[in-house]
Amino acid sequence: MYHYYIIYKPYLVLSQFTAQDDKQSLKDFFDVPKDVYPVGRLDYDSEGLLILTNDTKLNHRLLNPSFAHEREYWVQVDGAVTDLAITQLAKGVAISIDGKKYHTQKAVAGRFEEAPVVAARVPPIRYRANIPAPWIKLILKEGKNRQVRKMTAGVGFPTLRLIRYRIEQITLDNMQPGDMIKLPGKTLYHKLFGKDDNM
Repeated sequence: MYHYYIIYKPYLVLSQFTAQDDKQSLKDFFDVPKDVYPVGRLDYDSEGLLILTNDTKLNHRLLNPSFAHEREYWVQVDGAVTDLAITQLAKGVAISIDGKKYHTQKAVAGRFEEAPVVAARVPPIRYRANIPAPWIKLILKEGKNRQVRKMTAGVGFPTLRLIRYRIEQITLDNMQPGDMIKLPGKTLYHKLFGKDDNM
């Protein structure tokens, strides 16, 4: 029997169910069958949407780069991000992956005019009165290791806080860190791929 869950991974939690180096892991927050695992990962210091399942077909569809799908990130950055930086993020940025230079694919990038309504982070980012910490939105169709952080740093505005808000049509709407929602397979597949078929 297949199980499907969406969760809001809290800050400073490993994207795995096994403990490591005294860090909190998913098992500290979520009670699921033993054969259920996260599809992909979010970094320890990132937050947001993760899918948990024991459906290996879904795992393949979401992790194989040949099946490109949208991931939307809300990113709080250090400094008053410029129009040039937003343009550079959208066109692609040269970053390092495993010691090799890599140019990111084109993305959708934009600045939030007002800070989005997000859950409080514990602990919060460091507040500095004289340095803005605006939010930007990045929509990618690839997921290299620490890609978003490397991209914003590459254009001169390091990431302070990173939330994965959306995977295709699945979002964090109305969820708080540590929340979990169980979904029917048909619903999940439809939101991800526009199909109801999960067989």
